[in-house]
Amino acid sequence: MKTGSHFADTAAAREAIDMALPMIRPAMSDPKVCGSGFLVIVVLDPGIAPGHASFDDAVLIEHCIGERSRWDADYAGFARAKARLAWTHGVDSCTVQSTRPHALRQGDSLLWGSVCLDGIVVGVSGAEAWWDEAFATAVAANLRAIAKARHAEALRAKQLHAG
Repeated sequence: MKTGSHFADTAAAREAIDMALPMIRPAMSDPKVCGSGFLVIVVLDPGIAPGHASFDDAVLIEHCIGERSRWDADYAGFARAKARLAWTHGVDSCTVQSTRPHALRQGDSLLWGSVCLDGIVVGVSGAEAWWDEAFATAVAANLRAIAKARHAEALRAKQLHAG
């Protein structure tokens, strides 16, 4: 049975994405950012480490923008592959690609566009790689803030009950 993060769960990941969408959606109409008009965001559970569960069990949420039947590529597959790379190595996919090519295994994604921010892994695909990375960073930072806020609230509630 998988057990994941207490404060960074699926609802928190959904909230983190929703907070980033007002930045992401307008940028997607800029062909210098996103030529396809499609985007997929994959957020992993920061409480599940590689080797403790399967990658699929670590996926908290997959959010698709754009009608899937019109996709010209497997953006979900790319986003998952990018997220898997960052999750496996514990660093951004760009870092693995540029500074640790010796760690790449057969079948690993050669794309970048995922981040690992304090153990929070988010993969994005559909935009230019640097924008995928920027959008992933925004979602990861939002999730970290949401988890911190939930943790602070839990501590406050505990203090109120203890006092």
